[in-house]
Amino acid sequence: MNQILDSVRFSLCFVFLFYASWSDYKTREVSNTVWIVFAPLAFVLTLIEIYTLNEFSQLPFYGMCFGLTTAFAIILFYSGGFGGADAKALMCLALALPFYPENLTKPFFRQASPISQTFFPITIFSNSVLLAAATAIYMLMRNIFWRQKTGKKLFEREYESKSFGKKLLVLVTGYKIPIDKLKQKWHLYPLEDVEKTENGLKRKLVVLPKDEGREAIVERLSKAVENGKIQNIVWATPGLPMLIFITIGLITALFFGDIVWICISFLLG
Repeated sequence: MNQILDSVRFSLCFVFLFYASWSDYKTREVSNTVWIVFAPLAFVLTLIEIYTLNEFSQLPFYGMCFGLTTAFAIILFYSGGFGGADAKALMCLALALPFYPENLTKPFFRQASPISQTFFPITIFSNSVLLAAATAIYMLMRNIFWRQKTGKKLFEREYESKSFGKKLLVLVTGYKIPIDKLKQKWHLYPLEDVEKTENGLKRKLVVLPKDEGREAIVERLSKAVENGKIQNIVWATPGLPMLIFITIGLITALFFGDIVWICISFLLG
């Protein structure tokens, strides 16, 4: 019975996250209907399991997990580190799978970490962040190959005075594309901007691109290219569909475990 209930809750999470990931990939938006349906179903299924197994002592920990996860998700959202759909997904996961479902399976490498046993959504989050961060390797290699193929500098003379840290962030989060492609691909965000000064146009790097103001920045860059003020190639970054990484993070957390905990345990022997 325990295994069946855990299987149902995991299946619920996977189905909703899979659909949300697909929607996030196609449109970079997820309808609120997904979370409106997901949340109550998750809550009811978890309460049914607690009632069926007579584990009422878990209720305070269930509430604490949901409360802390919600606070964490809201902080990430308002600090710009998370989208609204990502935050809602994390809160729904806290309702459906607050603790590691030990009756369903065991981690492949090690037993569930202490964090997974009490705050499973945090493990899912940390796994998803690490998986998303791995895309930095792809971005860096792409920029290295572009540099070798074209023989051009990655950063023009205007950026020579910029800090090493800022240029490194751009290197691992974006790549150079023609301005026309940036205008056509709505999911690409400019990593640079231009502004008028007394001496002409000044170029600057944008390391934290946002939806707000994207079109205005693209228009400024386009006009600067048309007027011959800057080259036709500009820095841009693809808006990562974080829900895909959250979904993969869920699967990884369930079958492989807490990646951070595994690494720490390995280092400490």
